[in-house]
Amino acid sequence: MTKVSAPGRLRRPGARPQRPKAGDPAAAPPQDADTGHVNGFGSPRPGLDDLPWRIRVGTFIRRYHLAPYLLLAPALAGVGWLIVWPAIQLGLFSVQNYGIEQLAGVAPAQWVGLANFTAIFHDPEFWLSLRNSVAFAVIVVPLTLVTGTCVGVLMNRLGPRMSVAVSTTTLLAWATPTVAATVIFYWLFNPDGGVVDWALAQLPGWLGGGAATWAGFNWMSSALPVYTVATLLLVWQGFPFIAVSVLAGLKTVPAELHEAARVDGATPWRAFWKITYPLLKPIFLVLLLLSVIWDFGVFTQLYLLTGSGANLDEYNLGIYVYQRAFSTPPSYGLGGALALVLTVILLIITIGYVRASVRQGAIQ
Repeated sequence: MTKVSAPGRLRRPGARPQRPKAGDPAAAPPQDADTGHVNGFGSPRPGLDDLPWRIRVGTFIRRYHLAPYLLLAPALAGVGWLIVWPAIQLGLFSVQNYGIEQLAGVAPAQWVGLANFTAIFHDPEFWLSLRNSVAFAVIVVPLTLVTGTCVGVLMNRLGPRMSVAVSTTTLLAWATPTVAATVIFYWLFNPDGGVVDWALAQLPGWLGGGAATWAGFNWMSSALPVYTVATLLLVWQGFPFIAVSVLAGLKTVPAELHEAARVDGATPWRAFWKITYPLLKPIFLVLLLLSVIWDFGVFTQLYLLTGSGANLDEYNLGIYVYQRAFSTPPSYGLGGALALVLTVILLIITIGYVRASVRQGAIQ
């Protein structure tokens, strides 16, 4: 007696029924086939439009690899709002005659083309301010870097507790607000009972002191004394950041290199220039660029020390831009042109130094 297993087929008693093949009419479709069903039981497969919106959005992001761009979107929006849009406005102001009347909406802005830039480059005060800014940066930046590097090396040689104490103390100078630090230095160098004038008056004459010279000496009367005070102020404010950055870099230098140098008889000075400096050269490059950017167009300290920049010999580019943009009557178009000129100067300095460093192998 035989059993029927399929139409037109017979099988022996006890034999297992054969599974239908893919080509047979009665064969079930594969589960991943696009038939509109999830499986062979006839359950409908949901379409993309039937899924929740969160799943649809996630599928779209994964399909087009948009996750990195979405993570960068908030930062790019902040940069665009705080940097790109103001830069565009400065560019528009720089080619306009834009003053208080245009700001109030009384008169329309007048397009003047490159007239603002022509007026800047024909102004002798601009070149005087540029000379003061360059000379000031040439003096302040190396002093800040050297002072901060020496303090960083000192903290690296101290014990853990003493290093923490020194770093905390130095960071207090860096954390002091700019206005407060400037007021402190103005009080120290005040001709009416200032500590510096009193201390210099107590020194003997062979050391350059004496009451006849320093009693009531006005440090804010001319360019050289003002920039001397500003140099001390900026070095005092800037060296803690350099010191902490150098200390962090020194922690990455293997101690075995210095031990090998000492075994070979190298002095500390030679070990620094042959081992420490080449390894920390990228860090020094970044610190140099930041110091140039911070000190080249410094404004707040000089503005407070000079009393709003009354003396033309004391102008730097920061005070010169402020005076031209906000003097009476204000000229925001001329100020925008000056701001662009200052930005271009800093970009030229930065790009030139970076290219020189790339050629020397400091950065890649």
